[in-house]
Formats: sequence, structure tokens, C-alpha cells
Amino acid sequence: MSERGARRASSNKLTPWHLLLLIPYVAVLWVPFYNAVEPSFFGFPFFYIYQMAWVVLSSILVAIVYVATQ
Repeated sequence: MSERGARRASSNKLTPWHLLLLIPYVAVLWVPFYNAVEPSFFGFPFFYIYQMAWVVLSSILVAIVYVATQ
């Protein structure tokens, strides 16, 4: 196996950092937790605010996991 192939194979290992990626997955799948209109922010129901917040938080978590596993 070449050095490049060995490097790629070793980077595919799961680490505890990868468990951070489960947080947004579980948080968004648990719909009864955020299935509400109130409280509303700037006229938007909580349902939409919660989902958009997880878009931002998920991006941050992916960046953290990427940096930590490189």
C-alpha cells in the first residue's frame, strides 16, 4: 500500500470526536421537543428558529470534528 493509501486508510477510523456529530442528528429528529409555535422570534415560530439554529450549530460541530481529527 502506498503512503497516500495508508494515510487515507488511517483517516477513516472513528474517534470519540465523531460522536459529536450525533448531537445535531438526535436533536433534530426529536420533533416533539421543538414542535411548537411559541415562543416566536421576530414573527417566526420556534419550530423554524430551532431548525435554523441547528444548521449553524451543525456547521460549527463539523468544523470542530474536522480540525480535531486532522
